[in-house]
Amino acid sequence: MEFITNSENETEELGSRLAEKLEPGTVIAFTGDLGAGKTAFTRGLARGLGITERVTSPTFTIVNEYEGGRLPLFHFDMYRLDSSDELFDIGWEDYLTRGGVCAVEWSENVADALERDAVLVSICRGGRETQRVVTIEGVEL
Repeated sequence: MEFITNSENETEELGSRLAEKLEPGTVIAFTGDLGAGKTAFTRGLARGLGITERVTSPTFTIVNEYEGGRLPLFHFDMYRLDSSDELFDIGWEDYLTRGGVCAVEWSENVADALERDAVLVSICRGGRETQRVVTIEGVEL
């Protein structure tokens, strides 16, 4: 499914709508350029899961954990990883078994380690500065 959002708030709202459909153990594989809106979408996921904590990009920490919602949210940034081996070194398999949602930015860097049934979310810039084209595969909204 393809969606057009016209602001950061609309991108977050789309993430919130997706969160309502997620089950424990869901992996969300994000693709999109720097600044496309992956973290904004993840903020919406957190809100939709009932997480009130401030969501920030895990660029330098690799993973941020958010608890207190309907499901925990594990927000990964794979930008700095060179291979999926490094993902396993940080405990990827443990995160998968914790019953939360794993939101993975720069998923193409670790594609061979991701679940085959991952929800795919691609975010691209649209025709205007704040417009985004968001494609979601693997779940119906």
